[in-house]
Amino acid sequence: MSASAYFETVAFVFGAVIGSFLNVCVGRWPAGLSVVRPRSRCPHCGHQLAWFENVPLLSWVALRARCRCCDEPISVQYPLVELAVAILWTVVVAHFGPTVTAVRVGAVATALLGVALTDAKHYLIPDGFTLFGLAFTLAMAVYGLASGDNGPFAGLYDAVIGACTGAGMIAIVGWLGELAFHKEAMGMGDMTLMAFVGAAVGPARSILTVFVGAAIGAAAFLLVVYPVAWVLRDRRQEQGELALGPTAFEPPLVPFGVFLAPAAIVTLLWGDALFARIMGG
Repeated sequence: MSASAYFETVAFVFGAVIGSFLNVCVGRWPAGLSVVRPRSRCPHCGHQLAWFENVPLLSWVALRARCRCCDEPISVQYPLVELAVAILWTVVVAHFGPTVTAVRVGAVATALLGVALTDAKHYLIPDGFTLFGLAFTLAMAVYGLASGDNGPFAGLYDAVIGACTGAGMIAIVGWLGELAFHKEAMGMGDMTLMAFVGAAVGPARSILTVFVGAAIGAAAFLLVVYPVAWVLRDRRQEQGELALGPTAFEPPLVPFGVFLAPAAIVTLLWGDALFARIMGG
């Protein structure tokens, strides 16, 4: 086995383990529970999982997606998140090599994935993801200053200014949205998220992140959310589950954090190229 294949294999296994822990965070933080205690257990019967029932990816397959005690189904979210994070870390290590930059990108991307998942499921962004991300990013900016290697991340000064810029811009957007729609448009979770993102990408790219997030959101609504919503509406009308009429059904709202998270990755890795393309016409 070559050195690159070895490190990518290690990254895959490590990523799967991190993905397993991410599932715990996504499941417990929105409910205000500790991610340390109690140990992982079945959400249906409370059976505490043995070590062999908690091996990333493999246990779900071996158990045939069912609890060993109550035979209730185990959500496919668990292996999908584990696989996604495993692939994420493998790709990052394949691109950046076994370096500190790879660890920084992998950790930030994993935290952003957690943000997107919890915001999509629970309409909230736990401080556990954003405050960890902010602290980790600022600490690694200090490391970057000492080592002279920041990779795609902002330097220490830009990280501090970027955190303020990102949070401030979301606060302004939220205030304008509240004036326009007479209800809260942005929550504190969005502000802390953009403080985290701004610390990673700096002030200019933090502003770009909001616009990229809006573009991703608009594309998602036009191409996915609205078409799927109207298909489901028609089916429910045919089955008599939904009254007819133009106001009888509204497509679901998708929180902005779901789109800010991937936008942050885009601007972290390709923000400078986007700026060059925009400035170049």
